[in-house]
Amino acid sequence: MVRRLVLGCGRTGETVVGVVSTWGGELRVVVPDEARVETLDGIADGVVRGDPADPATYPDATDIVLVLGEDADHNLAAARQARETFPDALIVACGGGGGADVTAPLADVADRIVDSRGLVAETFLDAVTGEGADRVRRLLSVVRDIDGRLAVVMHDNPDPDAIASALALASVVETAGIDADACYFGDISHQENRALVNLLDIDLRNFETPDEIDEYAGVALVDHSRPGVNDGLDPETEVDVVIDHHPPRAPVEARYVDLRSDVGATSTLLAEYLDRLGVTPDRTIATALLYGIRIDTRDFTREAVDSDFEAAAFLLPHVDESVLDRVEEPSMSPDVLATLSAAIRNRRLRGDVLTTGVGRIRDRDALAQAADKLLDMEGVRIAVVHGFRDGTIYVSGRARGTDVDLGEVLRDALGSIGSAGGHADMAGAQIPLGILGSVEEASTESLASVVDDVIAGRLFEVLSDPPSAPRRDPAAADIAFEFPLAEE
Repeated sequence: MVRRLVLGCGRTGETVVGVVSTWGGELRVVVPDEARVETLDGIADGVVRGDPADPATYPDATDIVLVLGEDADHNLAAARQARETFPDALIVACGGGGGADVTAPLADVADRIVDSRGLVAETFLDAVTGEGADRVRRLLSVVRDIDGRLAVVMHDNPDPDAIASALALASVVETAGIDADACYFGDISHQENRALVNLLDIDLRNFETPDEIDEYAGVALVDHSRPGVNDGLDPETEVDVVIDHHPPRAPVEARYVDLRSDVGATSTLLAEYLDRLGVTPDRTIATALLYGIRIDTRDFTREAVDSDFEAAAFLLPHVDESVLDRVEEPSMSPDVLATLSAAIRNRRLRGDVLTTGVGRIRDRDALAQAADKLLDMEGVRIAVVHGFRDGTIYVSGRARGTDVDLGEVLRDALGSIGSAGGHADMAGAQIPLGILGSVEEASTESLASVVDDVIAGRLFEVLSDPPSAPRRDPAAADIAFEFPLAEE
């Protein structure tokens, strides 16, 4: 049951109170004059006369506070007292026509400010109703409880969706007065990803050891959902926030979890949080988020839904399109060209499935780029490319125009000897070379041959009776909840 408190009430507020009173839950309205009490008594229960800035008029607890008075200074006083009394509540306040000397301090205590002079009641209600508002309230409640800096951790070797989501989440939590850093393990080696970071001058922290997380008071994961799985964190790391669009393969434990696999990118979810909070994204965040959505949806042709298009429309006015043009046309490094050449030369084709091994690699992101390119070959609907470095075999796969769930195929084929998974049309795997025994001591040429035989053999065996891609059920896939970390 949601508990709501309305402080002050102008003419616009009457409409808002009338609608809110129909939602159920607990509602208290505090207004300073008797005439307004009499007016509202016919609209809603729970109306009391008193000073909206006096905590003695407040209920014992509330989840959402609406500051609806018409006087800017009175709204500021009420919002400040509400924040002190209910530190975890979502507070939405009218500016009351005040100038910067009022709206600036009001922004320090309210989660969202709306301009009552040009306000349409439906717009105000949209900020505080529905699942989106509930997510914002619970997320901010969790982060406000963090006493120090938050580490927003991306998955290893982050892609544009992870980078953008980390930047945006850091911006969201800063609205609650929490400082945050976007962090990652591994490398950013894909040339387009490097171009994005360099052209936008994005400041990221590159962790080298798991112990560096100890400097932070809280941990958030974006674009992945479990510590120690595709990141360098200790698997026992306590996590405060998880926001991801990949379906979980195991229970996800954090104080706040937002997993929605019915959208095309995690960047879409973060754009929604910014929009709900009334935060105008700066050039860097808007450009990164839009690029993250475009990459993960393959320019809105892969698993794109209404939410992805709506997020793009929200971001587009703030995007630096010249940066996007330069990011999408970076020079191709010699390592990527060499990998692509080897992938074409060593390909095996069985029906519409192509597998290829490129041997020893220097740039693991080159595998994904090669898989993307090979998928464009005529007659190819699944492309899987693999190579090895530093004692690990890396596998990258792409699928298009097929009912096969590639993530499940790689998990069935390679999960027993490594870690594997992903989406129906984009997946990957990592396998310790040691699993192949003494072959690690062999020459590069013979090692490449053995690895190729193992990967291709297992892959084609599973594809003889492949798992089908699941039908998407948005209602079942939309998960946003919070729960305490499991007891040790």
